[in-house]
Amino acid sequence: MNVRVKFLGAAESVTGSRYLVDINNFRFLFDCGLFQGLKELRLRNWEPFPVDPATIHCVVISHAHIDHIGYLPKLVKEGFAGPIYCTHPTADLMEIMLLDSAKLQEEEAEFAEKKGYSRHEHPKPLYTEEDVKYVFPLLKSFGYNERIKIHDRVEICYRDAGHLLGSAITEFFIKGDSQEKKIVFSGDIGRYSSAMLYPPASIDHADVLFVESTYGNKDNAFDDPTDDFIRIVNETFNRGGVLLIPAFAVGRTQGILYYMRQLMKEDKIPDVPVYIDSPMAISSTYLFFKHPGFLKESFNLQEFAREAETNMLVFVRSNEHSKSLNEIKKNAIIISSSGMMTGGRILHHLYHRLRRKEDTVLMAGFQAEGTRGRRLLDGEKTIKIFGEQVPVNCKLEYISSMSGHADRGELFRWLGNFKDKPKMTFTVHGEGHDIQEYAKAIRSKLGWNVIVPKYMESFTLFEGI
Repeated sequence: MNVRVKFLGAAESVTGSRYLVDINNFRFLFDCGLFQGLKELRLRNWEPFPVDPATIHCVVISHAHIDHIGYLPKLVKEGFAGPIYCTHPTADLMEIMLLDSAKLQEEEAEFAEKKGYSRHEHPKPLYTEEDVKYVFPLLKSFGYNERIKIHDRVEICYRDAGHLLGSAITEFFIKGDSQEKKIVFSGDIGRYSSAMLYPPASIDHADVLFVESTYGNKDNAFDDPTDDFIRIVNETFNRGGVLLIPAFAVGRTQGILYYMRQLMKEDKIPDVPVYIDSPMAISSTYLFFKHPGFLKESFNLQEFAREAETNMLVFVRSNEHSKSLNEIKKNAIIISSSGMMTGGRILHHLYHRLRRKEDTVLMAGFQAEGTRGRRLLDGEKTIKIFGEQVPVNCKLEYISSMSGHADRGELFRWLGNFKDKPKMTFTVHGEGHDIQEYAKAIRSKLGWNVIVPKYMESFTLFEGI
């Protein structure tokens, strides 16, 4: 029995997670993400899929972020009809996030045609909300620590990755003709200190390891963001402005809400309205109450719910309500997605708020190359929104400790749980010089055989097992 892998995404980039594994006549896809960020990466979403989707037997999903699930509707549309394995919260989140992804694409195509800034006369979305609905019947969800048979010779087991509600490290147990081998996909590894999520589970053995590299070459120690929030909020209100926070709808929004409510209770920041302007974030917040077993026992959901049910929290559901927020000039906090400012309602807020010197835009997490968030971090003086160059006059702030990704120290802490060296370790989900340095550090510190795969590159993992 031979086992091969082909890297269809998240190879020398932090987006488009897709790994195609062939085990003799059984073929599965681990993750099925959308490419985001740089235009050259986004164009890959429109290219023909490298293999016939109908020949893929199943898809195994690590977690519900769009760069890990966002291509599923296109895959199904092009012929994939097998099961899609994931955890229970991931299945629920997937319904919210994929419908939102399709809606954003449809709205963006319609807006581009209306404004005439697309090079296509009639721009089309990659997929529609109707396409998304064909994904849901294929979902098969499970809890952590269950052995799940996906083939006569292959079982998987999900372990808590601590990155997002329901996120998983995935172990694959492959029974060959003469021996059993184990492949581990780290997915996205979370922090060891989180208000809501457990730390990532320890894994002590893998014959082949795929490990994420988002912060592999960067120290981003988890510092309590309380002091930063106090300073940023109060400075903004003292200027007579509004605080705008682009935030991922799942995880990041709920974490920011938790901190804001605590600070208001302690009278460290003014008790002002906090607008959640993201239908996806609103729906996702309810899922935190549906799946309490996936959250820390110390995180008191009932108390959080009671505290949230105040005048402080305003759920913005309609487009009209969202647009009306542009009229607010001071003493308000607006949390809107997407976190990297690639699309969604946040663009309308940025279009108005970036110009205002009284306002603050707070970025709370990793910003991938090619996104508006990265360009703002890099100090660009104008940002293109809706085909127009918008001047950046507002105050920009950045809190890196809110990231849901383990930093270099935490990644090496997780790698340190392995009792023996994997035969191969692939560093994925990283960019340029940083991922090369991370791979070099693993070789140096742990003495492992580390490979930095390239897009569309293939490797034989096992032969004659």
